[in-house]
Amino acid sequence: MRSAITRSVQYARALGRRPGARVIGVAATVSALCVGVLLTEALVRARLDTAEAAAPTRVYGQPFVLYLGQTVAPDRIGDYLEFVGYERVGHRPRLPGQYQRRSTRLSIAQRGFRHLDRMLTGGAATVRFSRSGRVTSIDTEDDGQVDYLVLEPPLLRTVAGRAGEDRVPVPLDQVPDDLQSAVLAVEDQRFYAHHGIDLIRIAGAAVANVRAGRLSQGGSTITQQLVKNRFLTPKRTLVRKVRELVMAVVLEARYSKETIFEAYLNEIYFGQQGRLAIHGVGRAAQFYFGADVSTLDLSQSALLAGMIRGPSLYNPRRHPERAQDRRDLVLGLMREQERADPSSVAEAIDAPLTVREPLRTASVGRHFTDFVLHQLRDSLGAAVRHGHAVFTSMQIDLQVSAEDAVRDGLRALEREYPQLLQGAAPLEAALVALDPRTGGIVAMVGGRDYGRSQFNRAVLARRQPGSAFKPIVALAALADGAFTLATSIEDEPLSVETPAGVWQPTNYDEQFRGNVTLRDALERSLNVPMARVGLATGPERIVATARAVGIDRSLPAVPSIALGAAEVSPLELTRAYGVLAAEGVLHETHGTIGVMTPGGGVVATPAPEDGRQVVDERVAYLVTSALQGVVDRGTGRGVRRAGFRGTVAAKSGTTNDFRDAWFVGYTPSLVVGVWVGFDDGTPVELPGARAALPIFARFLTEAEGRRGQGHFRTPPGIDRVEIDPETGLRAGPGCRGRMEVFLRGTAPRESCSPYRLSWDRRTDRGPVNLVELLRRRFLSRPRR
Repeated sequence: MRSAITRSVQYARALGRRPGARVIGVAATVSALCVGVLLTEALVRARLDTAEAAAPTRVYGQPFVLYLGQTVAPDRIGDYLEFVGYERVGHRPRLPGQYQRRSTRLSIAQRGFRHLDRMLTGGAATVRFSRSGRVTSIDTEDDGQVDYLVLEPPLLRTVAGRAGEDRVPVPLDQVPDDLQSAVLAVEDQRFYAHHGIDLIRIAGAAVANVRAGRLSQGGSTITQQLVKNRFLTPKRTLVRKVRELVMAVVLEARYSKETIFEAYLNEIYFGQQGRLAIHGVGRAAQFYFGADVSTLDLSQSALLAGMIRGPSLYNPRRHPERAQDRRDLVLGLMREQERADPSSVAEAIDAPLTVREPLRTASVGRHFTDFVLHQLRDSLGAAVRHGHAVFTSMQIDLQVSAEDAVRDGLRALEREYPQLLQGAAPLEAALVALDPRTGGIVAMVGGRDYGRSQFNRAVLARRQPGSAFKPIVALAALADGAFTLATSIEDEPLSVETPAGVWQPTNYDEQFRGNVTLRDALERSLNVPMARVGLATGPERIVATARAVGIDRSLPAVPSIALGAAEVSPLELTRAYGVLAAEGVLHETHGTIGVMTPGGGVVATPAPEDGRQVVDERVAYLVTSALQGVVDRGTGRGVRRAGFRGTVAAKSGTTNDFRDAWFVGYTPSLVVGVWVGFDDGTPVELPGARAALPIFARFLTEAEGRRGQGHFRTPPGIDRVEIDPETGLRAGPGCRGRMEVFLRGTAPRESCSPYRLSWDRRTDRGPVNLVELLRRRFLSRPRR
């Protein structure tokens, strides 16, 4: 812009040397100045209107919620509070950001924070526990006894908008009056009276400087400071000062005082946090006080206003005495200018500095935050990188446990099996944990080391699930009643002609067991019986069931689909198991709860739909019952050996060539999927129960404790009948049985008892032979 004006002036001077060209030269000069002013206005307008683009986007985890009746270890809450920057003290907490922990009591001085469109002001809260860790009461300073308490969310990641700058833009109406008054008192008391340049202040500053014999005061207005800080270089030259004056006048002509003041408050430099420069009162309030700017008191407001002159000189962490003197000076000016009443000023002067350490940014969950930001860019565009607050479903304590389980689990495998270290690339793993009641992702690990590889295997890897796909086959087979968990299935050699050739599935041990029940086939992960179930059910029905439970990709409708011969991602397979955990309800998987704009509004996000019933809850319960047996008696017994005693249903998965190892399972409140393998497909040579199960068991124990949380509900329409496990028939005298679950009306009617003569099909109450009734009543059952 400056070069264009210079060329115009030079052209005007050249014309002035020619006869009769003076008028043209004057006109050219005026035109150049007009163009310069217009360009200046365009520059100011463009840069002021795009101020929000300079703000970074912050990604937050899910806030920890305490509620009555919850069982939780006080240590877990303490770890969470320290993660979000709270300080443990030995006395009753007095300052926001402190907490005290006793064996059965937790006292917290909460900081204020925003969560979507809710502003939580903080205050004192006391949580009491029973000896077993159950929350028995929650008392708050403002509301007395309450049913729940929301703790502030952890900051997961900051995505810089303008390079090297960190700010939280806030509208003027969210800046406290005390802070506005403090800034005006010390920086520009006549701000609302001048038009960008304060001649009275300039004259007063000049007189003061002459008297002092040095440059002791400046005459710049807030508008000039805004122009200098945002648009110009700090270099002091006459040309820069002239440009500053012109742009300040243009700014005042183009914008209201409120808009200029708001821009100024969001632009002020307040110091450094590492490589990031802290700009604006919104971020400064968080950085120095760990609070939302709207909650600042008079003392804190005066402290920030005093720092404007020299953020390094008056840094309250490095120079507390100097900062306090400066704060008191600002308070004195406010009293003199009648911007605060004397009693409030006196109280603020007596107040201690309440500066806290800055909130810590998590170094965990990087694959997850990448996933969330990628989804938001697809839906909201590139603007989501600038000045937004993204609130996610991640639970930070579960995320830390997940990353620890993956890292330590892989190291343990490599120690036990040194051959796993011989590959060109390291052994990898992925873990996904969902809340089946909402579909929210509470933890996600995309690999063992984000710094080495940003590839998110939890979402992007496509691997065959092997036997981990069998529960979906069982869902399809049980849905129409053609099969029950007691149905007897041949475990004998099988050959199937396919367009690709003869398919001959075998069991993992290459042994055959004659006839087995469907439950046994699932619990012991037998391939041949499940292949027969798949053929009888039909590959097309299996594919349709997989799509219904959330596996969206195209799957081949071929016989081998029954044994997991199709590629899925860990996230997809975990979501499918989530349908079983949610009693047949599918919730759309999501990582984002909501997004707040720089202006404080909540924008629409790809909100998950309400859950849809995609599978009969009774059928889902049958499969859950069988998968509980996998953990108690089958290939998942390692979960019990690892020490977990709670309610859990799970299934291991191993591909024929041992390239992929899986273990996927769920409780009533958590569904977890683990995959282990090499990126290049090198065989792991270990089954899922050995490679993936230890990671699953460690994470589940950390997440829910050794005793777990809750039990699966038995839906209406389920019968429990004792059957003979060898024949699948109803148990009776002379044959031992085990309890089995059935859809009502599908239990076997025929008894395995050698003493049976007939069966009352009308009443469905059992054998009616008199001899058998007498034997049942008076004699013990004979041993087989």
